[in-house]
Amino acid sequence: MTPALRVFIADDEPLARSRMRELIADLGDRIPCEIVGEAQNGFEALERLPGSGAQVLLLDVHMPGMGGLELARHLCSIDGAPAVVFVTAHDRHAVEAFELNALDYLLKPVRASRLASALTKARAAGAPAREAIARAAQTAREHISVVERSRIQLVPVREVVYFKAELKYVTMRTREREYLIEESLVSLEGEFADLFLRVHRNCLVARDVISGFERSSGSAEEPHWQVVMSGVDERLPVSRRQWQAVRDIVARR
Repeated sequence: MTPALRVFIADDEPLARSRMRELIADLGDRIPCEIVGEAQNGFEALERLPGSGAQVLLLDVHMPGMGGLELARHLCSIDGAPAVVFVTAHDRHAVEAFELNALDYLLKPVRASRLASALTKARAAGAPAREAIARAAQTAREHISVVERSRIQLVPVREVVYFKAELKYVTMRTREREYLIEESLVSLEGEFADLFLRVHRNCLVARDVISGFERSSGSAEEPHWQVVMSGVDERLPVSRRQWQAVRDIVARR
């Protein structure tokens, strides 16, 4: 006998969650399922889902605080992440993004036959690719996720001072501490271009924290410069290519 599929439901609407429970119960003869948890927003889902053992996440796209696409991007950081089926009211742009990136979705009101198809597909599909979700999201995240002691910790992007590439990892620094994340500097620069400036080939600095610059070593004819950041004693080198951009930001202060 095939084991029951473990399903988690994340939707901010109680009626939508109730409707999904009813549909799943009605499909019991065709696709045995066990509902292992529910959440009414993205933050609650991040707290409850990792320990639930869920194989499939039925995920509402539009939730207050943290939408479904951002939540799905954070879940990619954990081992054994569930397959994801996005659920949305008719949103042409979202649907086009899902189809373009081979992500499964359901349109509200959800039909039993379509849910059955999605659950069958999800059982075999596994977790979606991080890159596919990022392309479908089309908007920058508000948080960066860090996995510590098998739990996901969210760091608000607005609290990040800089990202610095070091070997295979990127160091993410806030005013309080450092974190190691497995994301490329190139992808971070593309996603957060409005908030961060590349000051060197291996470093992005938050535009809002750049307060000045100072000379380090070098000759009078060819000085070396470092960026000064508010609230952080550390200095970071500025490449010749990026020197003008840093100076322009300081001049506008």
